Amino acid sequence: ALYPSPPIPLDHGSTFQFLCAVVLSAQSTDRKVNQVTPALFEAGGDAASMAALEVEQVRLLIREVGLAPSKAKYLVGLSKALLEKHGGEVPGDWKALEALPGVGHKTASVVMGQAFGEHSFPVDTHIHRLAARWGLSNGSTVERTELDLKALFEPDTWRDLHLQIIYYGREHGKAGQKAPWPGPICQWAGLDDPPATTPAGKARKRKASEESPAQRAAKAQQAEGTARKRSARKKL
Repeated sequence: ALYPSPPIPLDHGSTFQFLCAVVLSAQSTDRKVNQVTPALFEAGGDAASMAALEVEQVRLLIREVGLAPSKAKYLVGLSKALLEKHGGEVPGDWKALEALPGVGHKTASVVMGQAFGEHSFPVDTHIHRLAARWGLSNGSTVERTELDLKALFEPDTWRDLHLQIIYYGREHGKAGQKAPWPGPICQWAGLDDPPATTPAGKARKRKASEESPAQRAAKAQQAEGTARKRSARKKL
């Protein structure tokens, strides 16, 4: 099997730190998050110490992560909420988690699945893209993809499968690729023309569907000419 026993890619020493790392990972790479969390957790390693920090202090510690100003507010806010409502501990409850500042359904799904062993199937951009590419979902929404994957796979596989698809996507399933697809799964399971999964991709699909046969033929001829030119340049 590919990626057996996949490790959690976010470094942490407690459930609280894991929650903070997952919040930080939105629209940022796990590598970047792991670079900033050592200093962050040294200053605020639990809810009480994080809540005692000023938002600006947290922002400076995480400034290299995308959306740092908003995430700094979330970390301080969720820490205060944990102290006020949960004794400083991360609750293993869906509703309580999603009520915390900065914690949406995907973040709650990651924490519930990885930290508490609940059956959850968080869908990130890699999973959303590959599910459409493999014909497992229509790519309309992340919510639809989550429901489709849950219907296809047994609940006791969701925890590892979520991570395995992410690792596969990082290696083989990047955005902007076109068939023939790279990677051992995409080579045999990938659709030639999968549904678009991003607003920009959906807009391009709509525009292409509105083009006349003559317009499509002209674009294909232009693309073929560009490819020939590139090939000729490489030979020079």
